[in-house]
Amino acid sequence: MQDYKKLKVWERAHRLTVEIYKATTEFPKYEIYGLTSQMRSSSSSIPTNIAEGTGRNSQAEFCRFLHISMGSAHEVEYQMLLARDLGYITEEIYKTMNDEVMEIQRMLSALIQKVNQAV
Repeated sequence: MQDYKKLKVWERAHRLTVEIYKATTEFPKYEIYGLTSQMRSSSSSIPTNIAEGTGRNSQAEFCRFLHISMGSAHEVEYQMLLARDLGYITEEIYKTMNDEVMEIQRMLSALIQKVNQAV
């Protein structure tokens, strides 16, 4: 299909994942199998599913993986809120990362609409 690395939404999702990995290194050690693991998993699922979808044989399959990415973006949106409310990240870090995940959600939505039109 296409090179996922050329998609701006993949680039942004990858950068967000890197930032979440960095932020979660400061979480309490007892969260390693809890919120730390969940945030890393859901954030990395966004660019991973975009990448996997581009390797599929049809636009419909690509769209299905974009929807999975969208679900993961909503998942990490909540997990960031929880991390903020538990005091694991500052309000400033939360706002920066939340703004980014919201933009990724908008970009995914636009891409889903574009792919659906091509189906």
